Amino acid sequence: RDLSVIQTPPPDRLAVQTVIVPFSPAIIRSAIERELQRGGQVFFVHNEIETIHEIAHLIRQLVPQARIGVAHGRLSERELERTVLRFVHQELDVLVTTTIIENGIDIPQANTILINRAERFGLADLYQLRGRVGRSNRLAYAYLLIPPESTLSAVAHRRLAALKEFSDLGSGFRLAALDLELRGAGNLLGPEQSGHINALGFELYCQLLERTIRELRGEKIEEELIPQINLRLSLRIPETYIADMSERLHVYKRLAAARTEAKLAELRDELMDRYGPLPPEVERLLLLGSIRNAAMCVRVRAIEREGTRILIQFADPDLPNAEHRRAFLATHPSAEFAPDGTLRYDLSAPDERTLLLQLRDDLLQLQGATYNFPGQSYRDESATSADLKKRGRRR
Repeated sequence: RDLSVIQTPPPDRLAVQTVIVPFSPAIIRSAIERELQRGGQVFFVHNEIETIHEIAHLIRQLVPQARIGVAHGRLSERELERTVLRFVHQELDVLVTTTIIENGIDIPQANTILINRAERFGLADLYQLRGRVGRSNRLAYAYLLIPPESTLSAVAHRRLAALKEFSDLGSGFRLAALDLELRGAGNLLGPEQSGHINALGFELYCQLLERTIRELRGEKIEEELIPQINLRLSLRIPETYIADMSERLHVYKRLAAARTEAKLAELRDELMDRYGPLPPEVERLLLLGSIRNAAMCVRVRAIEREGTRILIQFADPDLPNAEHRRAFLATHPSAEFAPDGTLRYDLSAPDERTLLLQLRDDLLQLQGATYNFPGQSYRDESATSADLKKRGRRR
């Protein structure tokens, strides 16, 4: 995606330790007393104004020595300001509050927050509330207080588990992406505020959204035909080359998106720089990317290999044109074009790499091109015809 994520935390900043626990007077007492013993302050978030004073009374009973204040939106502006300032000036130890403190509160001495009925909050709300603590170089704690887990919905379970998992500094974007999938992105072109992105996946949703916007603008949409290729070869990234599974998946994703030879060459150079010389399987995988790109240029629907026989099925029976067909038949005596747009011919090679190279060159020949310069893509529209002639390529 075309975005940049800030992941570097401020100097000496520590990640907030997040725990999910059932509502328990013993846990509340322990958490508050631990923070007070090290000279800190505590937020207790209870988002029901009708019962917030009952919670404050409970905390007074649990921790009699604590100085406790209450803040919520129904207080007068002057009273609310006075309560918050007393907390800022450390005249209060515990601030029992609603989500009114979600934004704009920066109190370095407050390093413990307890959030009651955490399952009722959205991921964005919980992330913002957790951000009220841990704003200094001291380790901070966030307690998500919930009722018995058996009463929680599957979505609430996933939401709370995600907040606990993504507690590292700089993980805000990953939480935002998950929140987008859980709640839905809504209709960007209308008033609806929820959607079905979780049924599609974020990537496909973005592709469909981009396509819809282009259609509404009246732009011409060309269908991208990605050929199905089955050559019965070992094409993979070995674990001995890239051990981490997520890194391997990332490379597969980049390979699938590399629509030009320049992008493939860039990926090749990066792999060699980070992981060392390419093993044969990865070499073949990159060659398969070249074959896919060449096949897309002549609207190939599928490529199959059966023994020494290659079958190429074109999306349009008139492709390739008559001139390129004649040229191909002249150099491949075994080739035959069927009326339905299918090409069959014999292709044998001493090894798999040579086979892939020959197949790539055959596809280029079918579109009247030759592969004479590995750094330049035959799909690079920025290259002028003069550039192509200068580099030895012919259309």
